[in-house]
Amino acid sequence: MDQGEVLEFEEYVRTRQDALLRSARRLVPDPVDAQDLLQTALARTYGRWENIADKQLADAYLRRVMINTRTEWWRARKLEEVPTEQLPDACVEDAAERHADRALLMDVLKVLAPKQRSVVVLRHWEQMSTEETAAALGMSAGTVKSTLHRALARLREELEARDLDARALEREERERCAA
Repeated sequence: MDQGEVLEFEEYVRTRQDALLRSARRLVPDPVDAQDLLQTALARTYGRWENIADKQLADAYLRRVMINTRTEWWRARKLEEVPTEQLPDACVEDAAERHADRALLMDVLKVLAPKQRSVVVLRHWEQMSTEETAAALGMSAGTVKSTLHRALARLREELEARDLDARALEREERERCAA
């Protein structure tokens, strides 16, 4: 690969690394494994970079490499099952906490103005880029950034206030039980 191709690949990785890491994070649950998956995919793609004729399809190519790599890892995993006479207690995940977190999130989002709520949902829930969010909402990228900044600050304030309220209620409950 010539120097121009190397520089082009480096620039591509520099500009797309966050989006690619998000894609890797969706493929594997562990953040460290996601980084390993992305690095492996980048190393494999680097050797084939000059064969990618349309560089605008590089994201799709890299995502396919990540999917194939993850599949290879899954097939090569070692099953760590140990035969035993007595079965361990089954651990059942309690969905109530997840529902409570979701309910809290939905409730806290209500404190935002509709424009702020739209920006937060598109940027963080839908994982759209700043530019995509700006296009979807008909505003500039700078407006999206400032709106998002203010909205997240407001959400933090609201969550802190609710946390303080919850602590105060717990303290009152302990004092009442102690009396």
